[in-house]
Order: sequence, then C-alpha cells, then structure tokens
Amino acid sequence: MRKAFAIPTVAIAAAAFPLLTMTAASAAHDGSYQADLGALNQSGVSGTGMVTLEGDQATVMIEATGLLAGSPHAQHFHIGAMGTCPTDGDDANGDGFVSTTEGSEEYGAIGTSLTTTGDTSPDSGLAIDRFPTADDGTVSYERTFSITQDVQESFAAGTAVLVLHGVDKNGSGAYDGDIMSDLDPSLPMEATAPAACGPLKLAQMGTAPSGGAETGAGSTSGTEQQAAMGIGALALTGAAAAGAVAYRRRQAADQA
Repeated sequence: MRKAFAIPTVAIAAAAFPLLTMTAASAAHDGSYQADLGALNQSGVSGTGMVTLEGDQATVMIEATGLLAGSPHAQHFHIGAMGTCPTDGDDANGDGFVSTTEGSEEYGAIGTSLTTTGDTSPDSGLAIDRFPTADDGTVSYERTFSITQDVQESFAAGTAVLVLHGVDKNGSGAYDGDIMSDLDPSLPMEATAPAACGPLKLAQMGTAPSGGAETGAGSTSGTEQQAAMGIGALALTGAAAAGAVAYRRRQAADQA
C-alpha cells in the first residue's frame, strides 16, 4: 500500500516542477516597458514607445514626432548588445551619419521588425512598404503580435532597445543624397540611418508610464494567475505527501 501512495505523490511533484519553471521563465519578462526616444543624426525626432509583454505576446504602442513627413520609417526592437543608444559622436567613418551598423555595438541586431502587417521577424527589417508612414511628420503605431524567445530574453536581461529609422539630413524633403545605406546600397543612407533610439526599461507596476496610458494592470494579471497556479501545484504536492504519511501511520497503528 505504501508504494501505491508513493508513486502518485512523486508523479504530482514531477508535474509541479515544470509548471513552476515555466511560470518563472514567463514572469521573468512579463510587464510594461517604456522607451523615451532621443534623436540621432540631428533628426529632431522625439517620442515614446510602450511595450506590454505577457508570455510571447507583445502589445506595442509608439508615438513619435519630428519625422520626415509622408515617408515610411522602419522601426525595430534591437537586441543582444549593451541595451544603450549611440550618440552622433559614434560616426566612426566620418561620413556625417551614425549608421545602423555603427550603432549596433550599443543596441545590437534587429530582433523584431515593428511592421504594420504581416511578418515581424528580422527578415522584414527593410520591408519599407509595411512600416508606418509619418503623416504630417508623426507616427502613431499600435499592434499586438508574438515575439521570439531571444527577444523575450533580451527584455528580461534589460538589453532591448527601440529604434526608429529614416532621416532627412540635407533637408530636401525626401530620402536622397550621395551616401548610400550600409544595409542596402540601393537605398540612400537617409532611408535607413537611425532617427531616434530609446532603451526599453521596465516601468513601475501599477503606475502609468509618463507619456502613455496605464498598461501595468493588464500585464500583471497573467503573472498573478500563473503564480497562483504554481502555489496551487505546491499545495497539491504537499497535501498528497501529508496524506501518504497519515495513511502509513494508521496502518502502523492497526498492525500494533
């Protein structure tokens, strides 16, 4: 009889540990993040990005002004580096631009392409037809989609950065010029150079990040539910073990 109780107890405990591991992994990055966008390449761009993460789901909101009006602007989560932004002084080759490549030491490679429709992978990093167009020089973007494991890990590690691209360096009102992009030689550098950048920092839960709407409550509800499930699993394991001990004591008393 002791073996009959021991087996399900061990099975329940074994089932509980993966649940707790999954809960911890998910909770590591769940929450609300904010990026205060600072201008690069004398773009004059400013704005705010807010990201709410729950598991592999990301809800992204971006409000930015000072962009080249009527033109598309690529935007990405950059990941896997220092989690910081370059400055205009990081123009290593002296061509007058801080290029995407020159900034990558600070903010890393593309982790997610913040497109308006379709694919959001790094493969869509230059999908100009699916990035927001800055009507009147402003971008107002909102979309919910899945993010990959490496992006989740970058948020948890504090190395995720929001970058908006596209500058009108010569003031012509269009992407042009003689200096070509470091990412696509068929495009002018103005089309792909970073215009604004901001590290994505975990916002204080229960308060609205400055410049944006309250997002903390929505992001914590899933975490609380997962935590409750984990506690319940532990309680169930403990109850099963206690039941087995009580049964063995009754058996010993009957035999005595």
